[in-house]
Amino acid sequence: MTVRSLGYVVVEAADVAQWRKFAVEVLGLMEAAAGADGSLRLRIDERPFRIAVIPGKQNRFVSCGWEFKDAPELEATIAALKSAKIEVREGTAAEAASRAVRQLAFCQDPCGNALELFHGRTYDYTPFASPRGLSGFVAGDVGMGHAVLPAPQLAAARAFYQRLGFADTDEMWLAMSPNAADPKLGIHFMHAACPRHHSLALVGMPALSGAVHIMLEAKTLDDVGYALDRCVAAGAHISSSLGKHSNDFMVSFYVQTPGGFDLEFGCHGMQPDWRTWVPTQSVIGDLWGHRWSPPPG
Repeated sequence: MTVRSLGYVVVEAADVAQWRKFAVEVLGLMEAAAGADGSLRLRIDERPFRIAVIPGKQNRFVSCGWEFKDAPELEATIAALKSAKIEVREGTAAEAASRAVRQLAFCQDPCGNALELFHGRTYDYTPFASPRGLSGFVAGDVGMGHAVLPAPQLAAARAFYQRLGFADTDEMWLAMSPNAADPKLGIHFMHAACPRHHSLALVGMPALSGAVHIMLEAKTLDDVGYALDRCVAAGAHISSSLGKHSNDFMVSFYVQTPGGFDLEFGCHGMQPDWRTWVPTQSVIGDLWGHRWSPPPG
């Protein structure tokens, strides 16, 4: 009973065309056939989509889709959540079809973050082809990347995800002011049953957009550099300059999405051997770079 990877994310957009321009023309993701719900579906590998952008009244992050190996694993997880008095709604056949999966369930973590739990993959075997010439993304069985979610009730959120089978990779307690007496910001990095350093991170603060950021991992540094140049040329807000994280060695930059949350675009992330890994506590966030800049206004 454990999550295998981050399968997909769902976003709501008041202006889907803005997301299409950002994701396809600027980042270089591949547009797939629209979903039955009218969603823009974006590909980075052989899956039918990894990001679904649903037309709506606001710009926000909606949910993470967490993948399980098979029906017994998913059903055992649903049963465990229900036994812990956590409300779970099992998805309809139409809802599962709209996500291109075989079985689907919905719930929330203690901080109100929405989860979609699923198993079963759908393929049409169309090769991924970036309209901007990217060599590709590190995805497949390690999932689409990672999601960093707001978790004001940090301890409760961590315990909830441990119940789903996530395990600790790293944690940080970062000073947010020069006053040593002020509380530090806690971040828990957690891995699923795949080699990715973390598929989930929980940050002890709220986020009005519904997420802190999501991450996509390109195959090469050139892919990252060219994407950064395109973001700058398009006038997108660069939330953080190029840098290298201390805990997972990801070389990346951050750009603000039309959804109001950031997207980390990186490469060369660490893939630990979980048989020998000992959870760490990092006291710095970066080895170099990652100079942060708040959005204008």
